[in-house]
Amino acid sequence: MATARRPAVNRGSRPAPRPPEGTPPPAELARRARAGLTGAVAVAHWAAAEHGAPGALSDEAAARAAAALGLSEPEVRSDWDRARLIGLIEHHAGTTRPGWRLQAWDRDDSAVLRGWVALLDAWSLACPAPAAAEPTAVAEVVEAVPQLLSLLQLSAGPMQISALLDMLRQRVAELRTERCEVPQDATELRDATEPQEPARGAGSAGSPDDAEDTATLEGLLDWVLDALSSVGALTVREEPQDGPEGAGSVADDAKGDSREAELSALGNWAVWVKLEQICVAAQSPAGNIEQPAADMLRGCAGLTPGPARAEYRAWLAARPVGSAVTELIEAARGDDALLRGLAFEALRVVGAPAEPAVRAAVDESCLRPYALLWLAEHEGADPDEALDALTREEATWLWVDTAAAISDHGESPLLVRHLESAVQGTVPALLEEVRAVGHPRTVQVLVALAAAHPDPALAKAVRRAAFQVHTGGA
Repeated sequence: MATARRPAVNRGSRPAPRPPEGTPPPAELARRARAGLTGAVAVAHWAAAEHGAPGALSDEAAARAAAALGLSEPEVRSDWDRARLIGLIEHHAGTTRPGWRLQAWDRDDSAVLRGWVALLDAWSLACPAPAAAEPTAVAEVVEAVPQLLSLLQLSAGPMQISALLDMLRQRVAELRTERCEVPQDATELRDATEPQEPARGAGSAGSPDDAEDTATLEGLLDWVLDALSSVGALTVREEPQDGPEGAGSVADDAKGDSREAELSALGNWAVWVKLEQICVAAQSPAGNIEQPAADMLRGCAGLTPGPARAEYRAWLAARPVGSAVTELIEAARGDDALLRGLAFEALRVVGAPAEPAVRAAVDESCLRPYALLWLAEHEGADPDEALDALTREEATWLWVDTAAAISDHGESPLLVRHLESAVQGTVPALLEEVRAVGHPRTVQVLVALAAAHPDPALAKAVRRAAFQVHTGGA
């Protein structure tokens, strides 16, 4: 989006952070990532050789891939999903084609590591929750996982599963409290008017509700650990029992769980990177990392693209990818056209995990052009050619929306230069199609353009068009 940008905020001269001691070099991390994703790469190469495999993997296509690769059909489907999440394959016009990351896989370590981090971010999509699990409980656990990963990274070693369960229970309780806050006055009134019941808390840990909740969280924690293990982020093993410390695990044995979990080298590095991104963003005077999506985007509006992307990455690292995408889409629905463009820039940083939400946004008129451009670029189109994915009407709507952002936040010369980006060859043709496209900000945009343009004749024509739209004339 051609919007006015102010100089980036000077963050000082913070030295480049070093990974934790013992972290393998990037080349070794990339080698390990490649080793763990050989199945996804094989399926991607199979799809490339098919010259237009179906976008959704049908039973017949899965059977052909399984026969060609010597795998079972469930393995093929799992690898297919991972290849999509990593960006090795991309959907386009109902077919699947190789993604740019597949072309760079054997020679670009950074592309491999970014692909693996994308898979880690989408771990709950790569290994879906048990079908019987209650959706609200699943959402709570997914939101709590970043804290569990941070705890594992900061512990710099294995942790007992029982400690992770305690942390999970505590975090879920915090999330429920944040969702269901009761005003203090209402609480005091209730306490004064209702009979007092015996307190239910630590003393009633054995109640049926507490026992059921604990069992639910135990089951979902097992799912989380299995999913993170399957993507190569951590390992789970039996806790050593020898030596004088062995007796200390009797409580765990009584619960039937003497396991411990530890981040892999890849997992430890990825979580450290996310924590560093959060630390960098925490130095921002605006405190963007703690803000809701709309306020974060406003805080980034004055940054150049590089620092803005760093802010997006830090903001995303501090929250579950699903809720972050939902927030960004909601911010894009607002009245501020600048935030709409910036929200989709942030969604480009999210990558593959945002694809389902972006595809759904295609059905909303105010988001449709942005969503179509996002999908075109995600499927491999060059950004300069992505506009070909829009119809003339959609491109005109986007032109008006961008002009609205410039009018609200930019400078007059920028709005005049924005005329050159219109798909119409002449100003009269542009005005005709702008009048027909029905954008809610059409009148304001045309009035601002007329006021900014140095050519009196053209300015007069634009003002006449604004008047006609305002009065409903042809």
